[in-house]
Amino acid sequence: MIPESHPFSNFLLSLQALFDGVLGFGESVLSPGWRQNQILILLALVALAWILHRVTGVMLQNWVRSREGWSKWQLRVVVQVKRRLGLIWFALLAGLLYQVMQNVTWPSRSYLIGLAATLAAIYVGIAFAARLVRNRPLRRMVTWGLWIYATLYMLNVADDVAVFLDDVALTIGEFRLSVLTVLTALVVVGALLTMARLASTTTAATIRKNEDISPSMQVLAVKGVQILLYGLAFFIGVRAVGIDLTGLAVLSGAIGVGLGFGLQKVVSNLVSGVIILLDKSIKPGDVISLGETFGWIQTLGARYASVVTRDGKEYLIPNEDLITGQVVNWSHSNDFVRLDIYFGTAYSDDPHVVRKLAVDAAKGVDRVLSYKAPVCHIVGFGNSSVDYILRFWIKDPTGGLTNIRGNVYLALWDAFKENDISIPFPQREVKVIEDSQLALSRVAAAENLPD
Repeated sequence: MIPESHPFSNFLLSLQALFDGVLGFGESVLSPGWRQNQILILLALVALAWILHRVTGVMLQNWVRSREGWSKWQLRVVVQVKRRLGLIWFALLAGLLYQVMQNVTWPSRSYLIGLAATLAAIYVGIAFAARLVRNRPLRRMVTWGLWIYATLYMLNVADDVAVFLDDVALTIGEFRLSVLTVLTALVVVGALLTMARLASTTTAATIRKNEDISPSMQVLAVKGVQILLYGLAFFIGVRAVGIDLTGLAVLSGAIGVGLGFGLQKVVSNLVSGVIILLDKSIKPGDVISLGETFGWIQTLGARYASVVTRDGKEYLIPNEDLITGQVVNWSHSNDFVRLDIYFGTAYSDDPHVVRKLAVDAAKGVDRVLSYKAPVCHIVGFGNSSVDYILRFWIKDPTGGLTNIRGNVYLALWDAFKENDISIPFPQREVKVIEDSQLALSRVAAAENLPD
């Protein structure tokens, strides 16, 4: 037998009281009377709401498809409404029926119907309000937590359940952690994190609109604001529910040492990201090449940089590689990029004419800068051609390098063909001497070999 003074006895008594209440409600529902009639009416309303959901859902979908120019947030709202049409119809039907029954019969005969209508309306409101939480697991947890609390509150058993959950606790010395404390902490921290996300989003939008702040400092400021707001939300939420974090200092220190050894690369990337943002060596929009990867920086994260190439691939390069490796930043101090292409012409062509034609052809290509004029030089006398180098400048490396080189080569081809400038290629001639063929035939005959 467990003594009455034992803490576990309170838990058993709360559990017994809750079970007795549920059992009594079930017996009253099974007994003939207006309570049973209300349950049957609610079941009929559920069936009618499901039918209306199927019919109006198709109508709403067809209506949305006929509209044009809607923004993404409007479409998301319509999708959420369509998903919850059944619950919305049930709340409307139950609420309307409740108002009618309140005027034509005794109020107690429509109590369950009014309770169901109120809960359905609360569920719909919670479902839409929870969309502010972007994290899907956290959103589901907040939604179900609020639904359960609203149900218990409307049934006037919230206090009894709170006592029951508070009795389910883990006690170690002076440290006590109950299920009620954990659930309250999750709800409070979730709400504060949602508020912190909304505040950080608004602040980030304001910072990005400020043209006086460089792109790298904008990223650093946004990350700093996010860390500050989320950190404050977590600690304020934990302290608000009465959890003392001082008792976890030793445990958190031991965990921190273990994480320090196991997450060296992660910490290195985090520190490297801060260094990159501070020294402004790389910023969003810069065109870089690292090894065989060539593209422009889409975003700078806390752990990696997102580099998008011309073929649409997105490389996530760790920040540590950008610090320790050799990175070519094509637009670090300015956006000007000089490109070189090589070609050769025949020795019979006048090199003065060839150089002039090459420069004029490059000037006529889009994206080639005219105020930084192209130049052409002879770089050598090859075996079969006079070799040249053509240099020109562009200001938009994000537009690609291979395509502009190809356009310049095509312009050279057209200019040379129009002015009879030939582009030689290596040729070899093989001559067979008659005396050599006769000598080979005599050797084959001497060795009794066929010709």
